[in-house]
Amino acid sequence: MKINFSTPSGFPEFLPGEKRLEQHLMDTIRRVYESYGFTPIETPAVERLEVLQAKGNQGDNIIYGLQPMLPPNRQAERDEAGKGDTGTEARALKFDQTVPLAAYIARHLNDLHFPFARYQMDLVFRGERAKDGRYRQFRQCDIDVVGRKELSLLYDAQMPAIIAEIFSQINIGDFLIRINNRKVLTGFFSSLGVSPDRIKVCINIIDMLEKVGVAKVLAGLATQGLSPEQSQQVIDFISIKGDVDLVLAALNEFGDKLPNADQFKLGIEELTTVINGVRNLGVPEHQYCIDLSIARGLDYYTGTVYETTLIGHEALGSICSGGRYEELVGTFLGESMPGVGISIGLTRLIYRLLKANILQPLAPTPTQVMVLNLQEDLMPIYLQVSQQLRQAGIKVATAFDKRPLKKQFALADKQGITFCVVIGEQEAANKQCILKNMTNGEQIVVSIDNLATDVKQQLK
Repeated sequence: MKINFSTPSGFPEFLPGEKRLEQHLMDTIRRVYESYGFTPIETPAVERLEVLQAKGNQGDNIIYGLQPMLPPNRQAERDEAGKGDTGTEARALKFDQTVPLAAYIARHLNDLHFPFARYQMDLVFRGERAKDGRYRQFRQCDIDVVGRKELSLLYDAQMPAIIAEIFSQINIGDFLIRINNRKVLTGFFSSLGVSPDRIKVCINIIDMLEKVGVAKVLAGLATQGLSPEQSQQVIDFISIKGDVDLVLAALNEFGDKLPNADQFKLGIEELTTVINGVRNLGVPEHQYCIDLSIARGLDYYTGTVYETTLIGHEALGSICSGGRYEELVGTFLGESMPGVGISIGLTRLIYRLLKANILQPLAPTPTQVMVLNLQEDLMPIYLQVSQQLRQAGIKVATAFDKRPLKKQFALADKQGITFCVVIGEQEAANKQCILKNMTNGEQIVVSIDNLATDVKQQLK
């Protein structure tokens, strides 16, 4: 019977050069995260379903459930296979890393120190519709800081500094970190007389502005009972633009005029603290702004929110997002544990950047030098030279199969290997080798004893 071995829809599979690019980006992200004091953790791919769905954590995400698949000769064990320590329980794949972080903290509360700053680079799974650049399995590179009872807003300010440093280092062009505060939006809707049970829906509607346009946002607000005048006020408000000081000044003017503006003013106060912190951390002012249309659709965000876009490539959508939440972690402990975090959906980001030719795959192999095989009886020398280079910190592949020299050179060239080492009978007798630079075609004769030194100098 013919087996379909293609990948399931929505589950990506990288070629070697693309995978090496992913690892390079992960290394860069990891270095920046750790430079700000974040420590790594990893949570299971599988959580109890009740954890993922607790108090609306699931949002609009489609969860992949798990069940055991037994071989035909073991069907009688089906009932036992799903039992855990406490009996039959539903399990599912994690759809993000923030909810599992909350469960992780609850499980290890007495072993952690707070504020707890962690990073995670795990795979997550969502059963959404698979389409161009949207996957059902993808890697997220997250950081979060969680406090007990309180958490300084300077942690919120630190997030844009981290985002700016990462995207500057991976050199993908100009970007803009858009910052807002959910309390500003909540307070504004409240001052318009929108009932609390409809405010979150209204915020989710305006969060879709860039995707659906003004007309559909106005229509959506109308379904929530807003008059045409109120809906236009919302559009006018979230359209306020300018440098951060001008926007903050405009918000303060609004605060003086709006009725019942306590929540609104608290949001402005928090936003001002965050913007001042971002400025003091030295983030260039052209890399961030206040954008009042940014809301983040997840209900658990309560304060600062972020989205990052590439200038000139806005159609790619947000390349890094996140925000502050007050209740999520405490869901499992019954105490206040505020947190703030950001997430880079790395798999999706790589796809977008490659498709837009902003980044290119790396060479298919990390190998820097290939030691070619001219004569089987010289293999002991080839192995010794290979080890000599490796001990000097050089990445080496040894050609174990004797093939025409032209084909060995072609293989090295296809894999992006920089140097080939050629040792024939005469070179071996003289303790020398030919070192060929595959980039420019130049060849030099060097002693085997000095080979590692010469290669390292040319690799600089």
